[in-house]
Amino acid sequence: MAMLGKRRPPRTSEKRSSPSSVVTGQAQGIEILRLAHDGRGVARSDNGKTLFVERALPGERVSVAVHRSRRRFDEAHLRDVHLASPERVTPACDHFARCGGCDLQHMAPSAQRNHKQAVLVEQLERQHLTLPRPPSMLADASLGYRRRARLGVKVDAQGQVHVGFREAGSHHLVDIVDCPILVPALSSLLPSLSACLASLDAPHLVGHVELLDSDDGACVVVRQLRPHPGDERRWQSLAASRGFHLAWRSGRDTPTLIWNGDVSPELYYRLDSGQTDVKVGFEPGDFLQVHAGVNQQLIDTILEWVMPDLAEGHVLDLFAGIGNVSLALAVHAAEVTAVEGQQAMVDRLMKNARANGLDNIDARQADLMDDSVVSALLTASSRDLVILDPPREGAEAVCRHLAQKGPARVLYVSCDPATLARDAAHLVHGGYRIVASAVADMFAQTSHLESVLLFESVQARP
Repeated sequence: MAMLGKRRPPRTSEKRSSPSSVVTGQAQGIEILRLAHDGRGVARSDNGKTLFVERALPGERVSVAVHRSRRRFDEAHLRDVHLASPERVTPACDHFARCGGCDLQHMAPSAQRNHKQAVLVEQLERQHLTLPRPPSMLADASLGYRRRARLGVKVDAQGQVHVGFREAGSHHLVDIVDCPILVPALSSLLPSLSACLASLDAPHLVGHVELLDSDDGACVVVRQLRPHPGDERRWQSLAASRGFHLAWRSGRDTPTLIWNGDVSPELYYRLDSGQTDVKVGFEPGDFLQVHAGVNQQLIDTILEWVMPDLAEGHVLDLFAGIGNVSLALAVHAAEVTAVEGQQAMVDRLMKNARANGLDNIDARQADLMDDSVVSALLTASSRDLVILDPPREGAEAVCRHLAQKGPARVLYVSCDPATLARDAAHLVHGGYRIVASAVADMFAQTSHLESVLLFESVQARP
């Protein structure tokens, strides 16, 4: 039952219907009962089978077409809306019906956020876990916020160059010349980038284009399969006229980052640590939170939760990345030990620590998915607070060990509420309790959500 309602790739044994072959509820419409975790409406078809309907909202009556039939449920899309929800809004983007980048633009932002809070609560309840109070919501702008993106590039059989994002559930590209989700500095570049790609002598050598925004200006990274001097000059001319930083990732198997010019730019963003700003430097390919405003609220919330006992405390930050959390905490803590799986990010974190004059950070590389590595790391570490910010697969090995010999407090930042709930169960069964929770609307207009839970050892309280 855990996979019910989650999108899965089609299998050859499943019956695939053409978009217009099966129409359900054509006369009066079927009722949408609720939202699935991925933002699709949930209904019952005429024969009682569960039906997941794209872009449908609770309380609506709609006609739908089934485009994929599975053994236990069907997947469908809207044909007509007979009775619209008051939470239905006109999408801000003209590409919404085709582009796979945003799946909730038809829903009012306040309703999106309520849904995400409900998803976190429901996932925890599946593990028989309850929150002491409803999760708080960390939210900011729902448009014009995304500070990194990757544009696909494809040359079709007729030689036409396509630049944009993937269609929902497909490898086909939707040509994009305007994206209201991107920060304006990046969205304004889209027409020029499309025109430049169309003018290249060898556009088929371009795999994709990466867009980044930093406090030092926009950056464009061209994934080039092999060098082409003539086309590089066209990119250089565009960068000079539009004023953005330019780089290439050149080569097929192990692409090398090559900056335009003799000196690489300084890409960074600033965080308010509560006492002073910290400067977080990054390079193309590094992980960074896409929403600057919500990321600052996330840091503010973490500091608010852990500050009372942090002044003399030792922090262990696992999956630390380039130091998004470590740097802010190091301003207040006695010592921060940061652990990250990629050596390049460990190097970047230490460079950021030195640049901010923070000499109380020790960063090291370790495979935090390796059970024996985690066991040795936690056995050797005596910390007052452990921070977790793992990828989507979560940190089950870490949480199993923390449940046996953990610190007084554990703070877990997650981009997948299902793996968060699974790992939270290990901690609670090991003697922790959840004392605070929040949902961060880091990916506004989509069904993705970021969550953060604070755990406290029951034995740590008087």
